[in-house]
Amino acid sequence: MEGADISFVHLGISIRHLQNSISIFGFSIAYYGIIIGLGMLAGMWIAQDDARRRGQDPDIYLDFALYAIIFSVIGARIYYVIFQWDSYKNNLLQIFNLRAGGLAIYGGVIAGVLTMVVFTRVRKLSFLSMADTGVLGLVTGQIIGRWGNFFNCEAFGGYTDSLFAMRIKRSLVNENMLSPQVLSHKIVERGVEFIQVHPTFLYESLWNLGLLCFMLRYRQYKKFDGEVWWIYLFGYGLGRFWIEGLRTDQLILFGTGIPVSQALSLILILTAGSALVIGRRRAGQKNKGER
Repeated sequence: MEGADISFVHLGISIRHLQNSISIFGFSIAYYGIIIGLGMLAGMWIAQDDARRRGQDPDIYLDFALYAIIFSVIGARIYYVIFQWDSYKNNLLQIFNLRAGGLAIYGGVIAGVLTMVVFTRVRKLSFLSMADTGVLGLVTGQIIGRWGNFFNCEAFGGYTDSLFAMRIKRSLVNENMLSPQVLSHKIVERGVEFIQVHPTFLYESLWNLGLLCFMLRYRQYKKFDGEVWWIYLFGYGLGRFWIEGLRTDQLILFGTGIPVSQALSLILILTAGSALVIGRRRAGQKNKGER
């Protein structure tokens, strides 16, 4: 384990030489992009499978995905650039340099939701009904996609010596992600510097896996259209709220010092929680009336 590029020190897992890309016929392809692509494919499979279970046309979700993927990437980039404007205002062309990184999941989710609103109106479909299936695919993509952060050595938290503590060679990490707290606990082995941090990408991937399992189990008991959608927003918001508090690369709400993802997560928790209570209450009253 000593000298490995990245290791989970208390789990006995290490990778001596971590690569973040693969070369195919002379072209370099980032693992990040490959993993995001796999997440999209897996998400589509889950969504179409649920559509068949519900007696819907699965091709509708394929048609939607063709638009959603494009606009979600654009939305993820716009969201990131807005809250990192100082890094781009003097070099606007860098906004289009996606290879340098800078995509925010919340921006992608917001863009995907807006795309679905327009799509369902044009197709004359129920947004809430389609969203119940769509979020199963979305969270599947998030579970897999987060592992792209692992290969990029990003989206980690502050120093920890807990069970899941992850040690990374400092030279592999973007210096902008290194907080004073992380650097104050740096480790030097044979002249090589390492940092030891919370693997927040792993926390979020595992949290989302639990959320997906719950939704897959619960979907057969849902009481109203949109219930699974609201469960996703509540569950994802809850997990992201505490995980975001650990991260060192937070996007900050202008002039407040508040992580924007935590603020948005809190709004999701309150909104979705209220919608679930109201929706189930109305569904219960409707069932009583039908009796």
